[in-house]
Amino acid sequence: MTIEGAVADHYGSPELEKRILDAIRDSGYDPEDLDPDTLHPVDQFHLGGSQATRDLAVAAGITRGRSVLDIGSGIGGPARLFAHHYGATVVGIDLTPEFVQAATSLTARTGLAESVAFVEGSALALPFADDEFDIATVLHVGMNIADKGALAAQVARVLRPGGILAVYDIMEVGEGEPAYPLPWAASVDISFPAAPDAYRDALEAAGFSVELTRKLRQEGTDVASMRPGGAPPPLGLHLVLGPDGPVRMKNLRDAMVTGILAPVQMIARLE
Repeated sequence: MTIEGAVADHYGSPELEKRILDAIRDSGYDPEDLDPDTLHPVDQFHLGGSQATRDLAVAAGITRGRSVLDIGSGIGGPARLFAHHYGATVVGIDLTPEFVQAATSLTARTGLAESVAFVEGSALALPFADDEFDIATVLHVGMNIADKGALAAQVARVLRPGGILAVYDIMEVGEGEPAYPLPWAASVDISFPAAPDAYRDALEAAGFSVELTRKLRQEGTDVASMRPGGAPPPLGLHLVLGPDGPVRMKNLRDAMVTGILAPVQMIARLE
């Protein structure tokens, strides 16, 4: 099996959409008429949740009329937020069929299907034309991609000159090895976090100029629905992470507390 196949298998779950829809009903919402913001507890699959997504949108300059490519779009939370709150037109791409299916269904249920669409595909072979997008975003995706240079080159191809790539990934900031499983990988076989300098080198080689590198505070590690002990709320990240979600989050928290890993935001402009 290829690395990308293993990554898709890691995230895939045939019952994912059903679990989410059941949780929506259990939370007292109508799954046929959803406010996009009600999905934030489950669809912002990264540290810091919707606030981190908003911060990235502002840093990237996402505004009305801008075309955005969200790479590794998961079940569509950031893409919907970019459209709903900032007026962008967004295309999301993800390896995992179940994610694309759930993202498409949830987007239709929030009334955003005219401005947000999703396709199944690889970040290393983007199925889009040259110079197609104004902005590209990568939220907690690079940890599953070994070849950061190939990713940067693909993004450079599909962005217009002067376009922005906004990255928000877990990166290596110290010595040591984290314990597994982690949210993005059960083992080292599909886990490729890298240092900010490695990202910078890959981006500059692809023609980007890095304008901002910012290590974020660690409060984002305290994801309420993943705290050990007690029952999680009906709508939360446990629906995506599965039954070992608390262990995955604990290992990530431990790696951050010990200074091995940290969330890092990078903004790069295509020259």
